[in-house]
This record gives sequence, structure tokens and C-alpha cells, in this order.
Amino acid sequence: MIPQNLRSLFWDINLEAFHPASFPEYTIARVLEYGDKDAVAWLRETFTEEAIKRVITEERRLSPRTANFWALAYRIPAEQVAALKAAY
Repeated sequence: MIPQNLRSLFWDINLEAFHPASFPEYTIARVLEYGDKDAVAWLRETFTEEAIKRVITEERRLSPRTANFWALAYRIPAEQVAALKAAY
């Protein structure tokens, strides 16, 4: 379940029927793109570092700014980040 303080990040879905573990890529990408430090703390408690890194490298829908930030934070080379590949 999505904590109450993070519900605004998921404005476009029915949260009563949503289970983050069933849609990890969507959940992780949404928090990386729009979340604050509390949202990221929840994300790190809920998903493995490997899952988060996989989304950073594979998710093309992240904005370039967000993708670049998280690539730097997780020390992932920019050329390995799908959302940044158009820039290289």
C-alpha cells in the first residue's frame, strides 16, 4: 500500500486497488520523478537497490534531469541510462 503522505504522487490510479510490489517499475519511476526525501526513504525501504538501479537504467519515461540526478546518486554512467541515451 502507498502511505498517505505519498498518495499525491499517484494521482492517476485507483490507490485502493494498487499494490506497489505488483508494479515496481511504475512505482519506482513515479517516486524518482516526483518524490521528496520522505518518498525516497519509503522507496528504499520498499524496493531493493538493484530494482531502483534497474529502473534508472531502463526507464525511458524519466525526464533527463531526473535520470541524470539519480544516475549521479547511484554512480551509474550516463551512457547506461535509457532516458539519457538520446543525449549521447
